[in-house]
Formats: sequence, structure tokens, C-alpha cells
Amino acid sequence: MTEHTILIIRVNQRLHSADKLQKVFSQYGCSIKTRLGLHEAGDVCATDGLIILQLVRGADDLNAFRNELNALDGVTAILVEI
Repeated sequence: MTEHTILIIRVNQRLHSADKLQKVFSQYGCSIKTRLGLHEAGDVCATDGLIILQLVRGADDLNAFRNELNALDGVTAILVEI
């Protein structure tokens, strides 16, 4: 079986974090295979959300990516190997 590396990111106050978050995503863009964003929408636009990334490349690079995200205010990221 193929192993998959998933980065799960919780973003609080996503409108305030979006610019800094996108800069980090751009920096590690070649490591992102798939990106999925989840938040409440419709009648109410939630201020928090989840971003799920399927990643590629070596573990050192991915840990640096996770650490940079966790350094952002209101952002929590965890790596999952499945």
C-alpha cells in the first residue's frame, strides 16, 4: 500500500490569518498535491475552518512546513501518516 501524508490545519479567525497563511502555502507549494478547505458558509460565514492538504516530498521539509504554520497566530497544524 502507498503511504499518504496529510497535513490538517485548523485556522481561527481565518480572515485575519489568510495573508500570512497563503504566504506559507506558496513557499511550500511544490509539497502540496491536494488542498481542501472546509468552513461553514451560507447564512453564516464561519470565522474558523479546516484546511486539509495531501503532501509530497521528504519528512524534513514537511516538518518545517508544519512548524511554520504552527508559528502563525491562530493556526494549529498536525501531520498524519496513513
